[in-house]
Amino acid sequence: MNLWPPYLGAGICVRRIADDWSEAVGELRERLANRNFVGTHFGGSLFAMTDPFYALMLMHRLGERYLVWDQAATIEFVAPGRGTVAACFVVSDETVERIRAEAQSGAKVLPQFDVEVRNRAGELIARVRKTIYVRLKPRFRPHP
Repeated sequence: MNLWPPYLGAGICVRRIADDWSEAVGELRERLANRNFVGTHFGGSLFAMTDPFYALMLMHRLGERYLVWDQAATIEFVAPGRGTVAACFVVSDETVERIRAEAQSGAKVLPQFDVEVRNRAGELIARVRKTIYVRLKPRFRPHP
């Protein structure tokens, strides 16, 4: 993922992905190319750092029987982002099992995940809420 052009160009780095995809850490380093007009992190880069993780994590954790898409997202900018900032993404076993149970009927499920972007001092820079669309693929849905 670190060589993916949108991440490479924005200065975004994937620091860690757990072997079971239950946790990931993304980091954004400050560069001239990702600063806004007042010299802090460009909001689009902060959002891009958080964009793909929950969908990717659920794709891996749920398996090939499920459709997984980003459905919606919001970002709240709390403080100016300077230096290196990071976000830690977690999808627990309990969350995966709850989503499987809710999707078992073939209905769509829209779980929400919250993640905080923090600087090296631990100060809150932004809050992001992601809504993910999950549904059994048509061939795995129960027939009426």
